[in-house]
Amino acid sequence: MQSNRVLFISYDGLTDPLGQSQILPYLVELNKLNYEITILSTEKDENFLKNKQTIELICDKEGIKWDYITYTKKPPVLATIKDISLLLRKVKSLHAETPFNILHCRSYISALVGLNMKKKLGIKFLFDMRGFWADERVDGGIWSISNPIFKKVYNFFKKKEKEYLLNADHTVSLTHNGRDEIMSWEFFKASKKDNISVIPCCADLNHFDFNKHKDNRGLKASLSIDSDDEVICYLGSIGTWYMMEEMMDYFSIHLKKYPKTIFLWITKDEPDYIIEKATEKGIENNIRIKASERFGLPDLLSICSASIFFIKPLFSKKASSPTKMAELLGMGIPLICNTNVGDTDGIVLKEGVGVVINDFNETSYQEAVDQFKELKMVPREKLREVAKQYFSLEEGVTSYDKIYESLLEN
Repeated sequence: MQSNRVLFISYDGLTDPLGQSQILPYLVELNKLNYEITILSTEKDENFLKNKQTIELICDKEGIKWDYITYTKKPPVLATIKDISLLLRKVKSLHAETPFNILHCRSYISALVGLNMKKKLGIKFLFDMRGFWADERVDGGIWSISNPIFKKVYNFFKKKEKEYLLNADHTVSLTHNGRDEIMSWEFFKASKKDNISVIPCCADLNHFDFNKHKDNRGLKASLSIDSDDEVICYLGSIGTWYMMEEMMDYFSIHLKKYPKTIFLWITKDEPDYIIEKATEKGIENNIRIKASERFGLPDLLSICSASIFFIKPLFSKKASSPTKMAELLGMGIPLICNTNVGDTDGIVLKEGVGVVINDFNETSYQEAVDQFKELKMVPREKLREVAKQYFSLEEGVTSYDKIYESLLEN
């Protein structure tokens, strides 16, 4: 048996944007460190058709084996049960061909498979939890626990969460806040375990580097933005967690002091809804919307003076690490954000890389606007250094390498 074979199991697709930014870059680098990486992912038809060839080229070039199942969308619950069964069957088949030493399981669905294989075959089980998934489904309104079916599913996964944490050979939390929460739970304290590492969502800072994107005059013109206009951006999807109306309320107050400002929404989501809400607030003339693939993001971000993201400060968000934070700081862009989301506010305040609001009201927004001039004076290189300190891909890979080594030694 090889001594370094790792199977990475994901209920997200490598052909999804998330797979390309938050899965593959880590595994490419880990594969170079003398681990033999196999990836088993769950692919959605549309993204798979569009990006399959790209992912295959990367995996072939890097010597990574890639296998997959097709994501089943409907009906709810039953579709997921089917996918879990397919993943388990595929893992058993792959393991029978060439046995694995570590099952690296991304989030709760994949962990069902890892836990099963650990109990039956004793394979090392790495629970990469990616947040409090079951609570996120409830907090985000995806599961209504007033519905008996979803309440049962929620209770099932909370029970499994406990099993994962008690049976995993190692657990990875995205945040110190999330780790501290778990360490406070009675069942975990009673277990006397101390096997939780913190690895936030990192970014490829060679890609997100403001030094490579300095001439942006033509890009501004292409977006009907005057050369002397300042740009505040929002980056990413606008659904579930992100407080679009509150961000627009902030911008309305920002415009009163800085009327030559454009709010650029960098998103693939429906632009009509953004325009509709902006029109209700009377700021539609200062709104621009642009979709972008990952390769084009640094160009768009290069025209921005700051970036804003307000995230619903719910219980499950204690364990969240916004990927955009790493990317924005890597591009030398200061942040306007809110409290009680993972470790975000602690890092922003400690390192002086942004403004943090405590409440979603006019007073808090005005206080943030009053700090904006000072915020713009933070050197871009300082912002980038903070990104390197907390969120570099290299640091993330080093942390995973140490975990893999410890699992293989024990």
